Amino acid sequence: QVQLVESGGGKVQAGGSLNLSCAATGRTFSSYDAGWFRQAPGKEREFVAAIRWGGGLTYYSDSVKGRFTISRDNAKNTVYLQMNSLKPEDTAVYYCAADRASTRVPSLLRRVNEYDYWGQGTQVTVSS
Repeated sequence: QVQLVESGGGKVQAGGSLNLSCAATGRTFSSYDAGWFRQAPGKEREFVAAIRWGGGLTYYSDSVKGRFTISRDNAKNTVYLQMNSLKPEDTAVYYCAADRASTRVPSLLRRVNEYDYWGQGTQVTVSS
């Protein structure tokens, strides 16, 4: 079992930045792939970014590429999402997710149902 707790959300003006953290407890987090997803009111949960267990490979949705950066510190059992140049359309609840590392193709890391473990979410609100 892995427990995930997100933090770092809040309210920011357009163009601002936030850094989300996802702290993991339980199993050895370094053996898990991790991802960030978000869900806006009335919309489905969507992929934002993912990172392989070793941290060397990262993937992003087209809507955040170039603005967001996912990283991890396995010594601290933590995954981060640095969000820059925020836009009002980035407003959502952001969720951290994790699943046992595997050789799955990158496209699968974009799927909600690929992840067994989820945090409770942290609200990000971007005002115009």
